[in-house]
Amino acid sequence: MTATDGIRIRRAVPEDAEALTALHLDCWDDAYTGLMPQALLDQRRADVPPRVEKWRTILTDGAPTWVAEDDDGLVGFVSAGPGRDNDVDTDTEVMALYVRAARWGHGIGYALLETAIGDRAAYLWVLHGNDRAIGFYERQGFRLDGTRDEHDEGLHVRMVRAGT
Repeated sequence: MTATDGIRIRRAVPEDAEALTALHLDCWDDAYTGLMPQALLDQRRADVPPRVEKWRTILTDGAPTWVAEDDDGLVGFVSAGPGRDNDVDTDTEVMALYVRAARWGHGIGYALLETAIGDRAAYLWVLHGNDRAIGFYERQGFRLDGTRDEHDEGLHVRMVRAGT
């Protein structure tokens, strides 16, 4: 467990599923309002019970997930593990990294990323137009590799970081 300005980072457990679902939905609203259709964000909020179960399954059998918390609850999370892409020179993927907007710029995203992957080579997908996230990842050594993938929520671009 590490501390960053009153923040504790720990491995998520299945009992975190409800709080993690609420955090994930809040962070999607923070990050993606104006970048993807509002109807899609609204639909995610309408489907909470299956999302809780999905998180419970991930936390039981899926990619390792770490949460950042303070005395009031969860403020961020990261999931990273074996990559799903076969055309990249690393087998580590950052599947998700989110921090509550009120805590942006406080080092929590960096601390979560460091906990999850350290200085290893890795890749991730980010929503095209999410300049704040792209800038954050660039500061952590990730670079756009030109690979794109269209989804319901919009165009995603891949970023890759060489290990050290």
